Amino acid sequence: MLGLMQDWPLVCHKILDHAATYHGGREVVSRSIEGPLHRTNYAEVRVRALKLAKRLEMDGVKLGDRVATMAWNTWRHLESWYGILGLGAVYHTLNPRLFPEQIAWIMNDAEDSLLFVDLTFVKLIEAIAPKVPSLRRVIILTDDAHMPETSLPGAVSYETYLAEADDDFAWAEFDERTAAGMCYTSGTTGDPKGVVYSHRSNVLHAMTAVQPDMLNLSSHDRLMPVVPLFHANGWSTAFSCPMAGASMIMPGAGMDGESIYQMLTRERVTITAAVPTVWLMLLQRMEKEGGDLPDLERVVIGGAACPRAITRAFQDVYGVKVMHAWGMTEMSPLGTVCSIKPEYDDLEGDAKLDLLSKQGHPPFTVEMKVTDDENRELPWDGKTFGKLKVRGPAVSASYYKGRGADQFDAEGWFDTGDVAHMDAHGYMQITDRSKDVIKSGGEWISSIEIENLAVGHADVAEAAVIGVAHPKWSERPLLVVVVKEGRTPLKSDILGFLDGKIAKWWMPDDVVFVAEIPHTATGKIQKMSLREQLKDYVLPDG
Repeated sequence: MLGLMQDWPLVCHKILDHAATYHGGREVVSRSIEGPLHRTNYAEVRVRALKLAKRLEMDGVKLGDRVATMAWNTWRHLESWYGILGLGAVYHTLNPRLFPEQIAWIMNDAEDSLLFVDLTFVKLIEAIAPKVPSLRRVIILTDDAHMPETSLPGAVSYETYLAEADDDFAWAEFDERTAAGMCYTSGTTGDPKGVVYSHRSNVLHAMTAVQPDMLNLSSHDRLMPVVPLFHANGWSTAFSCPMAGASMIMPGAGMDGESIYQMLTRERVTITAAVPTVWLMLLQRMEKEGGDLPDLERVVIGGAACPRAITRAFQDVYGVKVMHAWGMTEMSPLGTVCSIKPEYDDLEGDAKLDLLSKQGHPPFTVEMKVTDDENRELPWDGKTFGKLKVRGPAVSASYYKGRGADQFDAEGWFDTGDVAHMDAHGYMQITDRSKDVIKSGGEWISSIEIENLAVGHADVAEAAVIGVAHPKWSERPLLVVVVKEGRTPLKSDILGFLDGKIAKWWMPDDVVFVAEIPHTATGKIQKMSLREQLKDYVLPDG
């Protein structure tokens, strides 16, 4: 016997329909690439997305065609996503921080037919376009007044392109499992791998993200996604914000501490989201220049483990709640948020910070387990760590074209490549990437935990820990530090600060000071490059 309920497909453009109908006047504020702030709302975004869908159809774009975007977070980028989605085509976000050769490889793999690009990246795409035979047209996200001279195929300004259609268009109809978007992993080992989101997975994921124990979004919020839409499906903000009726404050290309501070304060942002390096820049700017965050209620920090010092500064100095989160491109991306369950309501001080350093607990729609190398489940005791595996309706079942099949098992579990443990109440904590964990004398040492503690030192701007070969213990930890401007700490100062905070045998054997630490295209510390940079380093005797 089947239920007698309506079959209402979970397709992404229904989210925009909802926002335009019931939250139509809610603002979408952007720092434009041209400079000035731009203000629109969900009702206007929907009208322009309809125009774009119609114009794309006139250009021969069909169901399943891949349409690429390389752009910052602005209203035009948001409209582009929904115009592409409403036609049944597939938005494909390109990360401009990758090497040009990688971008060309990814575009060819996806067979992108059209590209929406910001002014910032026109020169980059001019160098790449001849290597992408499937690319037949480029729409530059600007108006005619700012349109550059360019050799790009079929180049036209976005505003001119949009003006060639009206909004007399009905969204296309298709199965909710139809591909909606593509995002490629950063490919730190081997070629990048394509993740393909469906309309159904995006809608379910957005419904998950707005839950109270997750991002707790409502129509009262003004959310600023500092995380770019080209990073891990934009952390779902393009869907969860309009679903909840929350205003969107789009920072454009202004990603420095001062620009972020100005947008947070002037636009009365209540919730924002970015990787830790962004918040380190903001906090260092505020430490230097002063200021306050009177409207900001909570900060979502993901993409890398959040250093304890960031949590303490936001909460103790500025009265802002830190929401440590974890996820992956393959998970749409939200996997956990560290909201506080009743079991931990009474925690205070360092005990509370200990909890908030965990990545958190998963929402409904995410299943999670930790296993050993033989795939045996490990106990949830808060200390036994192993391979972290996940599954759910917004988790990848495979990569595009079947790559990386060894990361998926017959029961649907996806091996994240992270090493983690879980406690009795379902809180998960990443201790390392499997390829970065330090194996010393047969025991594992968490590089992430040491890094997060080291950043708490007043003179440390950034820290990384890598394993270095040792004749007796196989590997020992080496602490690599970037110091704050004008500071000159000694190695003994840093190691003394760590003393008593970690096990004696976890203590780094040495500290190396460097001008900068290499990062991946998504802002994570690039351990592979750091190891190559220090390949000739030899640990001190003793």
